Amino acid sequence: MHTEMLSAWTGEHELKTAAIERAAELLRAGETVAIPTETVYGLAANAFDETAVAKIFAAKGRPQDNPLIVHIAAFETLGELVTEVPQGAKRLADAFWPGPLTMILPKSGKISHAVSAGLSTVAVRMPKHPVARAVIEAAGLPLAAPSANLSGSPSPTNAKYVWDDLHGRVPLILDGGSAQVGVESTVITLADVVPRVLRPGGVTVEQLREVLGEVEVDDAVLHQLKAGVRAASPGMKYKHYAPRAEITIVEGTLAAFCAYVQDKDAFVLCFSGEENLFAHAVAYGKAHDGEAQAARLFDALRELDEQGAKTVYARCPDKTGVGLAVYNRLIRAAAFRLVRAPQPAEGTRQS
Repeated sequence: MHTEMLSAWTGEHELKTAAIERAAELLRAGETVAIPTETVYGLAANAFDETAVAKIFAAKGRPQDNPLIVHIAAFETLGELVTEVPQGAKRLADAFWPGPLTMILPKSGKISHAVSAGLSTVAVRMPKHPVARAVIEAAGLPLAAPSANLSGSPSPTNAKYVWDDLHGRVPLILDGGSAQVGVESTVITLADVVPRVLRPGGVTVEQLREVLGEVEVDDAVLHQLKAGVRAASPGMKYKHYAPRAEITIVEGTLAAFCAYVQDKDAFVLCFSGEENLFAHAVAYGKAHDGEAQAARLFDALRELDEQGAKTVYARCPDKTGVGLAVYNRLIRAAAFRLVRAPQPAEGTRQS
């Protein structure tokens, strides 16, 4: 398949109408198009067209039991996709839409088995990125859109990485610049008695609790999904976001980390400002700054591949705020390999 790459911008703040219309034309014709969002790039298709949705799974090599997120440009569209819109969903939409929040609700009959992976629910979000919104509006369709990468690899935050993974597999990639958030949206289910976060992202658990009150965090956010449990959200079940290198997350202070890796022939994934402490290092944002880490993480994972890393030891992020989303992605990239480094003797530099 020939893959076309088009810039979505004519200038700094002006959308290229011809590129948006080309994307909309392909989507209405049942094709897939890679589009930018504020989180990561997505591979979009008509959410009401099961044949088009099947092309997403084929292009990505995505397992069929991994549900998709449907993207809309107006709150009124939500009523077509779900059987009811509870007050909690309206409050969340008022607070966070458009933005990096996905809500799971009981699905309507318009949502196919392929989109929901056979579940009785559907995941929906309203992206903030102007290119994504323009494409949805021009197509006149809700768009199913997982990340625009080969399944399991790091999600792409710019069009170059989409091209690296999907050229020859999709007809069009829209280049809208770099994603701002850098990790996929927060996913919260409202289909249970108590709202529950299934995947953390740019909207934090703390922010959700400010709007809804009680919000639970699913055990699979921090741990591997138990055998036999169906994934209710993307990013729960499979090894995700992983470079070709084998990653191990190392908990502990900077001094403990340095002592742990000092005799190992490996790359390190460290925090900004620590690179000069190691022979082979890639940084993924400042320590204790979840937003900076999220914006940088997937690019850093791809850079490890570009530098030929085979074994990587990663500094462990905080597990609060946006840092929880960073840890969630990193622990899956590491296939849940996690060690705690012992604290070295007193007098060694510590964080």
